[in-house]
Amino acid sequence: MASPAVTQTARPLDGLHFTASGPAALTGPVAEHLRLLGAAAGTGPAAREDDRAGRITLGGSRSGSDSGAGGSFGSGFGGSATAATAATAAIAWSAAPDGSADTPSGRAVTDEATAQAATGIMAVHGRRDGEPRGLAVDYALGAAAVLTTQGLLAGLLAQARGGSSAGVDTSVDRAGLLVVSQYLAATGADEGEAAELAAGGPPFTAADGTLFELETLDPGAWAGFWRALDAPADAIRAGWRPFQFRYATACAPFPDALHATTRAHGWQRIRDAAAASGAEVCRLRSLAERAAEHDGAAPWTLAPYDSGGGLPHAGPAAVPHAVPAAPRPAKPLAGLTVLEAGRRIQAPLAAHLLGLLGADVVRIEPPGGDPLRGMPPACSGVSARWLALNRGKRAVEVDIKSPADRLRLRDLAAGADVFLHNWAPGKAAELGLDHEDLAAVNPALVYAYTGGWGTGRITDAPMGTDFMVQARTGVGEAARPEGEVPAPSLMTLLDVLGGLLGAEAVLAGLLLRERTGRGVRVDSSLLGAADVLTLPALRRARRGENPRRPAGFRTPLRTADGWIAPADADAGACAAAAAAHGLAGLPTEDALRALRGRGLHATAVTTDLADLHHDPRFGGSISRDAHGAPAVPDPWSFR
Repeated sequence: MASPAVTQTARPLDGLHFTASGPAALTGPVAEHLRLLGAAAGTGPAAREDDRAGRITLGGSRSGSDSGAGGSFGSGFGGSATAATAATAAIAWSAAPDGSADTPSGRAVTDEATAQAATGIMAVHGRRDGEPRGLAVDYALGAAAVLTTQGLLAGLLAQARGGSSAGVDTSVDRAGLLVVSQYLAATGADEGEAAELAAGGPPFTAADGTLFELETLDPGAWAGFWRALDAPADAIRAGWRPFQFRYATACAPFPDALHATTRAHGWQRIRDAAAASGAEVCRLRSLAERAAEHDGAAPWTLAPYDSGGGLPHAGPAAVPHAVPAAPRPAKPLAGLTVLEAGRRIQAPLAAHLLGLLGADVVRIEPPGGDPLRGMPPACSGVSARWLALNRGKRAVEVDIKSPADRLRLRDLAAGADVFLHNWAPGKAAELGLDHEDLAAVNPALVYAYTGGWGTGRITDAPMGTDFMVQARTGVGEAARPEGEVPAPSLMTLLDVLGGLLGAEAVLAGLLLRERTGRGVRVDSSLLGAADVLTLPALRRARRGENPRRPAGFRTPLRTADGWIAPADADAGACAAAAAAHGLAGLPTEDALRALRGRGLHATAVTTDLADLHHDPRFGGSISRDAHGAPAVPDPWSFR
């Protein structure tokens, strides 16, 4: 059979429309995603002042057609201007029954600042600085918007496959727990971290003041780079371990001698040292620079094949190495099979989310299993961080270097619905496992690639890792307010958001397959995640405004025994009250009580993620899996 080529990018929600009501802060980011997916905005009911949740209703075609997208979704999706509602979603700041309820830790989550504080985002992001620090971008809300869009797409897909119409509830606090889930899992391990949790980390500074990130996965290249700059040998040796583990720990306490070394050399000398050693460096770009080149592209592309066949029904045979998961009721993706050949975070997280939605996820692992299963710290002998991304998946060992095993993988793909990977660029084609190759055995396959830079959008792109993409796209500037030195976060912001967007893209591809009857090539990237995260700042830059948030933005306030984070709207008044009334000398609960007495909203900053298990703001929603590792709640509630 000739392998199908892909056609131009298509959108699964063409011909549908949505309405949104409630707080625009909650519904606006979801609306952005729905528009990119093809839905048109309609007029919804006016928001009430007491609305605590945003509501999105995604309905049938207003024009009586699917706008060329292909076949019908079935009941409620296509042919009539009076078609039934297809899917609904509600998004709130907090999953608690009353999002404003008072607790000893202060008010529950009421906005982005309190979400970052309560869920531990401030604690993880602040590890480099040795104290909690707010992100100046709306990270928890951005994640919640993607999850809400996923819930809507999953509901549409369930209906298209003959199920009932579904509504979904999401919340920003549950999204926040999800994005810190790997760091939370490590707190429940049977052993300590493999590297020190202490302040420190990139970026480095050249003699002319150029800020830059350094990246290599090879200890030889690391050592060669520093030797070329005449760094002390003991500092080179001591620096490798914190550098290697910074993705896991969100900090990198390097010897000061390494920072002193780069400050002694000009930028060109540093670039030459990187080129000679095989390491890579990337200058931190500004938001204004990124805005000038930003092409406004969606964070993913969806391209149906130009020929197709019947949808696959048979799944792969049972495989070993299952990681047990608790039984769960039927979910929107029940009966679908996802093959995942993922490394590290981005693709494994995307597949994990598809598994939470009901898909049967089969990991393709190298002979001997994924080496990251043993990455410390462990729970019952299995890496706690690995479990956060991979619990509940089955696994099959495949040697992709072996022609016979590559044929086995093709056979598995013949019975799957999705093949998802994040191999290095060009690797799939080299192995004969690109979309053309797998479409030849399964023309209805959704072939998904989650990469670093997308295709052809950045001409001088360095290595496509989280921190390098942050550096290249201005995230380092966006993450910190005016007056602070730009620095990419050592929390894996883009790997996690990229994984969420990868799952959203797969759901969109599956839905498009239902409309067209053809397989779809799906691509998402860390670059797309960076653009989603910085979009408000890029828009400010294009309007000629300062793209950065004002000095002091989302800076927690000290108390006698911890930290509190004011809601964004009350930050100025809370800081003034703290200075005027000596709140820094009060215990956290007393300081929060004093602010509440003045009608101000604030919450305690979680500084130890282990405390989340018993935090009254989350009502005991964090559980433990079969290995004893902490497990956050599913981010959606379907109704």
